[in-house]
Amino acid sequence: MSGALEPMPEDWGRALAIVAHPDDLEYGAAAAVAEWTDAGRDIAYLLVTRGEAGIDTLPPEESARVREGEQIAGAAVVGVDSVTFLGHRDGVIEEGPALRRDLTAAIRAHRPELLITINHHETWDRDSRDWNTPDHRVVGRAVLDAAGDAGNRWIFPEQLSADGAEPWGGVRWVAVAGSPLPTHARAVGERSLRRAVASLAEHRAYISALSDLEPLAYAQELNAMVTEAAAPRFGGRPCVPFELFPR
Repeated sequence: MSGALEPMPEDWGRALAIVAHPDDLEYGAAAAVAEWTDAGRDIAYLLVTRGEAGIDTLPPEESARVREGEQIAGAAVVGVDSVTFLGHRDGVIEEGPALRRDLTAAIRAHRPELLITINHHETWDRDSRDWNTPDHRVVGRAVLDAAGDAGNRWIFPEQLSADGAEPWGGVRWVAVAGSPLPTHARAVGERSLRRAVASLAEHRAYISALSDLEPLAYAQELNAMVTEAAAPRFGGRPCVPFELFPR
């Protein structure tokens, strides 16, 4: 796609970011999160797994402990202090009602206007064959589904009677980060870029297992790639692109 990207909507106050793994949000989206929290928006993170299968050199339980800590630290850098882990199995997240039930419960509890998630498409770029992982695809689709489930009192009604929760039909958009088909973008300034770099660099153990680069250098390179790639479609401004689904 070569058309111009539209600005992300800004008339909202609360967002919930739901992704599969610790670090998913730090690969680009964190710069937009930093802009929004600086503007006074309330953003919470929900991680479907603890990231236990992500580091080959660490046993799963140790990896989960390390990666939870890195995610909490990375979120704090961009102004997010609510981070929850659902504990689904990393690498083999199962698509279906059980996942949708958990996500629906979280949406009903947080009552966001904006949901943020990760790329649910098969590939990362429309012109390449770089295959996306099963966890990303499953979680992204489940978020899109749960956005509607949360507002229907006859879907997972046991949540309403057990917890005293009410249906939440107030989700207005789902924003998909890392999509090969972006439609919108959020401009990001130098302060937010620095915080996004620092946020990703908090994932030291994970980055060290992936790359020979020092974590800060790795994070700088990655964030520059993400925010500069979409700039020509957004008036030349560094930005975080999203595929936006209105509800």
